[in-house]
Amino acid sequence: MSQAVALITDEVRARLRRDGVDLARDRDVADRYVRDEVRRYAERALGGSVPLLPDEALATRQVVASLTGYGALQPLFDDETVEEIWINGPDRVFAARGGVSELTDIRLTDVEVRDLVERMLQTSGRRVDVSSPFVDASLPDGSRLHVVIPDITARHWSVNIRKFVHRIRDLQRLVALGSLPMQAAEYLRMCVLSGQNVLVSGATQSGKTTMLGALLAAARPSERIVTVEETFELDLAATDRVAMQCRQPSLEGTGEVTLRRLIKEALRMRPDRLVVGEVREAESLDLLIALNSGLPGMSSIHANSARDALAKLSTLPLLAGRNIDSSFIVPTVAGVIDVVVHCELQRDGRRRVAEIVAPSGHASGSVIEASTIFQVEGRDLVHTGGFPTRRSKFAAAGFDPAVVLSRSA
Repeated sequence: MSQAVALITDEVRARLRRDGVDLARDRDVADRYVRDEVRRYAERALGGSVPLLPDEALATRQVVASLTGYGALQPLFDDETVEEIWINGPDRVFAARGGVSELTDIRLTDVEVRDLVERMLQTSGRRVDVSSPFVDASLPDGSRLHVVIPDITARHWSVNIRKFVHRIRDLQRLVALGSLPMQAAEYLRMCVLSGQNVLVSGATQSGKTTMLGALLAAARPSERIVTVEETFELDLAATDRVAMQCRQPSLEGTGEVTLRRLIKEALRMRPDRLVVGEVREAESLDLLIALNSGLPGMSSIHANSARDALAKLSTLPLLAGRNIDSSFIVPTVAGVIDVVVHCELQRDGRRRVAEIVAPSGHASGSVIEASTIFQVEGRDLVHTGGFPTRRSKFAAAGFDPAVVLSRSA
C-alpha cells in the first residue's frame, strides 16, 4: 500500500509540475488530480504491472494528505480528540488525548520527518538549521510547532506540535467540563470586568493558555485587547484585538523582534488590556512596568502553585540587568497582581483550576501576602471563606465580590 501511494504521489507531482499548478493557491485541484491518478493506477494493477490497491479511498486520502497536508500525520491533525503530537524519532511518534499520551503505529523515515517540518515552516517565515537548531512557529490552523535538531538532539529531529483547540471559548465551557465550579467562574468574571490584573500559573499542558482565552472572553466587547506572544496561541473572538508575535533573526543576525520589544510597542497602541502569552525571562520587568502604570493586563507563567508564581514573578525581572533590585520588584508584584489562577493537569488527563489567590498588596520581606479565595478539597474547588482584601477596583466598577463569594456553592 505504501509503495502504491508513493508511486501515485510521484505521478501527481509530475503532473502538477507539467501543468504549472500551485497547490498553495489552488488546493481543490489536488482532489481531481489524485482521483485521476488512482484510477489510472488501478487500471494498470488489473494488467498486473503494479500491485493491486486494497483500498482506493484510503489511498486517495493518503496521497492528498501527502500533497496538501502533513502526510502520515494528517489523520492525527484531523482527529479532534488529539491534543498534541510529538516525534522522538521516525518510528517513535506519540499522540496525546485527554492529557494521556500513547505511542502510535505511524512509521516515518528521517527524510520524511524533515520534509514534514519544512512543509510546516513554509508559511511561518521561520527556519531551522545548524546555525539555528531550535524553532518555534505557528501553523496555519493555529497549532504550535517546536523543533530541535542534531547535534542538540542525539540523533533524530525532535518535533512537537501542540494542536490548536477551538472548543473552549469561555468560562462557562470550563464549568461544563468540570475544570472549575460556577461560583469560581463568576468570581473570575467579576475580576475581569473590574479590570483586575490576572496571572495564570501552572505546569506545561495544565491549560494556562485555555484559561487565558476563557478569561478574555469575559471582557467587555468594547475593550481594545493587544496580545503579545512568542508564537501565536491565543484565539480570541474580540472585535478590537491586535495580536503580535516575536520574530527570529535573519541569516545575517538582524531583524529579531523580542517579547520585550513587543510589550513596549503594545503600550503605544492604545490598549485597554495588555496580554502577554507567557513570561519566562526579563520581559517580566516590562510587563510589571506596564501594569504599574494602571493598564489592566494578563499573563501566564510556569509555576507549581499560585504562591510560587508570585515568587517567580518577583525573581524573573532580576534577569533584566544588574541595576534591577528586588526591593523594587517584590513590592511592585504585590501591588499590581490582583489575582492568581493556578491550573493543574491531573494524572487521569483532566485539567482543573487548583487554586485562586488574591494578593493583599503588601509584602513581608520577600514574601507577598495573599488570601486563598478558592482551593481544592478532595476533588472539588471550593470557596475557603476568604475574601480579597483589596476591593477598590471592584468598587470602582460597581461590583461587590461578596455577592458571589457569600453565595452557597
